[in-house]
Amino acid sequence: MEAKVQQAAAGATAKKGNKKKVLKILERITESVFFLCAAAAVLALSVIVIFLFIQGIPALREIGLWNFISGTTWQPSANEFGILPMIVASLLATFGSALIGGFIGLMAALLLAELAPNFLANIIRPLINLLAGIPSVVYGFFGLMVVVPMIIQVFGGTGNSLLATILILAAMILPTMVSLSETAVRAVPQAYREGSLALGATHMQTIFRVTLPAAKSGVLNAFVLSLGRAIGETMAVILVAGNRASIPTSILDPVRPMTANIALELSYATGLHAEALYATGVVLLVFIVIINITAHIVLRNKKEG
Repeated sequence: MEAKVQQAAAGATAKKGNKKKVLKILERITESVFFLCAAAAVLALSVIVIFLFIQGIPALREIGLWNFISGTTWQPSANEFGILPMIVASLLATFGSALIGGFIGLMAALLLAELAPNFLANIIRPLINLLAGIPSVVYGFFGLMVVVPMIIQVFGGTGNSLLATILILAAMILPTMVSLSETAVRAVPQAYREGSLALGATHMQTIFRVTLPAAKSGVLNAFVLSLGRAIGETMAVILVAGNRASIPTSILDPVRPMTANIALELSYATGLHAEALYATGVVLLVFIVIINITAHIVLRNKKEG
């Protein structure tokens, strides 16, 4: 009888040991899959960066980095490649749309997270998220058929302008800004709100002086991602910007951002012209990196403070 009990105990111990071995193998396989996925993302980014620099550096050497960045004339037929007007257009359109879309998106996020009843939030949230699924060319077509004529009626001019670009990009970044900002606001502990209300603050004072400052890291991340979405947009910009390569002196002037310049001319460009377009992509990538590094430094300093 004792022998049978010992055999059963030994069998159970062996089964537990085998089960642990299987679990360890599964954990190692899972960790390997996670590592491969992360490595694939890093590899994809590395390949894109290397490709851009290989294609664009020859043009920067031949034209000259300063001449390329500070030049105001883009005329491939005369071998004149200056992208300053496109840099200015990209920055104005990006930051203008981010300010408008960022403000509207943040207010909408506060409404969904702090003020709206659940039934209303459950209606508004899917509608805002639906904006993310609309193709960019549809935004551009809407801007061309609705926004541009509206600008002509109100302000005059051609309609295809920096203002039209800013308005369309502001609408396009709303889903990113609203979704990420709402998540950041909801992540603030409820004890912060209760403590503020217990000290006599009103609901609105609590939102703007307690909840929003506590969620500033997530809100800033949402703003940076919105900037990246705006600065990289192409199709909608082509349809509403006017595509004139000159420095705008008014918000109603036609502009040509860097992304639009690449998309418009890459299909037929050859030689130095094509290399200059790749170099434009390098400059665009550098701007995006600078924006992300700046945001990272700001967040780190605020956390340390």
